Parts: sequence; structure tokens; C-alpha cells
Amino acid sequence: MLHEKITLPRTGVILETYLADEKSLKQSIKRPFPHRPLVLVFPGGGYHFLSDREAEPVALRLLSLGIQAVVVRYSVAPARYPVALEQAAEAMQYAREHAEQWLCDSRKIAVMGFSAGGHAAAHLGTRWHEMGFDPACRPDAMILSYPVITSGEFAHRNSFKCLLAEREEELKDVVSLEKHVTPDTPPTFLWHTWTDELVPVENSLMFAAALRRAGVPCEMHIFGAGQHGLSLCNDQVYDAEQPNMHAECACWIDMAARWLKGL
Repeated sequence: MLHEKITLPRTGVILETYLADEKSLKQSIKRPFPHRPLVLVFPGGGYHFLSDREAEPVALRLLSLGIQAVVVRYSVAPARYPVALEQAAEAMQYAREHAEQWLCDSRKIAVMGFSAGGHAAAHLGTRWHEMGFDPACRPDAMILSYPVITSGEFAHRNSFKCLLAEREEELKDVVSLEKHVTPDTPPTFLWHTWTDELVPVENSLMFAAALRRAGVPCEMHIFGAGQHGLSLCNDQVYDAEQPNMHAECACWIDMAARWLKGL
């Protein structure tokens, strides 16, 4: 496995790679090695911190499913909008430039975000063309886990306070992503829990409705119960005795992997 930390020159974003390399594949796969999908993982944390439960454990699980993974350690408060968006764009462009080296399928480079990391990921997917980024910065797909989407009635207000600070009222519509979905938005996989009290399920429902109106392919799964921040829903991210692990939701990542490979 190629595991290294890379600091990109323009925005200072840090990429942490979890990549199967030729050495790890050669025992079981004949040359030429098949190129795998690649997922850029954006942990959550309300734009206040980055959740480790949604970083390395997720990347290693993706790797076990035949998907290359890179954790994007984007900037949080006191950094403000649009720093994280610009870092996401640089991370995507760097990934495309290194797809061959990383044994990646350049047509299947996706973003995966959790909570506020879902906002960072979907922000790139919905606004790459508005910000003047190179078309190479557009993700091929998005996998959004209980994402922060809207700045309106169902907002996770603290995420937007950390992202925008004193400019929250001025910029709230700019970062309310359900308002920026277009036919150019990438195909999206969404999952959420009905009982999420921190980031209400309406965030995913509103985004799915916007995708529907724009004619963008979407797969969505709403689980009946579960608190916010479930990550992998297993003992890799929770204590084995944790009563609220909600293992019944753990299938989401297998479904997302199948969806991505099938695009």
C-alpha cells in the first residue's frame, strides 16, 4: 500500500493516500493491473475540526472493497469560505493528474463526504463551474453521508457559523447547495438516518429533490434510526459495547461501492 501525506502547493491542503500499488496487487492480479475507482474522503466535524472516525477507517474500508482512497484534510475554522472549496478543487485536480500513477480509473474519481465534509464535497460538485475552476475539478460522482446541505430552515447552523463567521447572512444562499444543483452536477449517492437530530434528514431529501428536478442520477437510502455521525457503524469507529452503533446501517458503504463501480 502506498500511504503518504502530500501537501499541495497552492492551497496547502493535505492529502493522505491509501492506495493499492503494483507490489500489493501482483500476487493476485495478472498484468496489466486494472485501474480502480478513486474516492477523495472528506471527514466531517462541522467545519470546526476533522473527525478521525470518518477518515482512516473509511479509507481502509474502501481499499478493502477495491477502491483507492485519499483522505482530504481540508482547512476548518478559523479558515473561512471559500478556502475549503478551493482546497477541494486542488485535491481533485491533483488526483486527476496522478490517476495513472495511482492505478486509478480517471473516469471514476469521486468525492465522499460526511456531515460538514459532505458539504465540502458537494460544494465542489455543485459549484466547480461557478468558481472558474478547471473542468478537471468536477468530480465524476459524489457519495454523501448525512450531509450538511441547506442553510435554511433545516440547517446545521454551527457548520455555517464556522464556515462563514460574520458573513453568514451575506453568503448563506451561496453555500445552500440545494440551490446550486444543475444538470452538470455529478451523479450522487446519498444516505441519512430518519432520526438524525443534528443534521436533519431534510438536508438529503432537499438535495435529492434538486437532483431529480435537474435530471441528475441519484441513489438514496434513508435508514429508520440512528444518531448523527455513524461513519462505518462498526467496532472500527465505536466501542464494541456501544449501544448506539446501529450496525444495521453498516451496509451503506457496500451499496455505495457497488453503485460507484457500476457507473
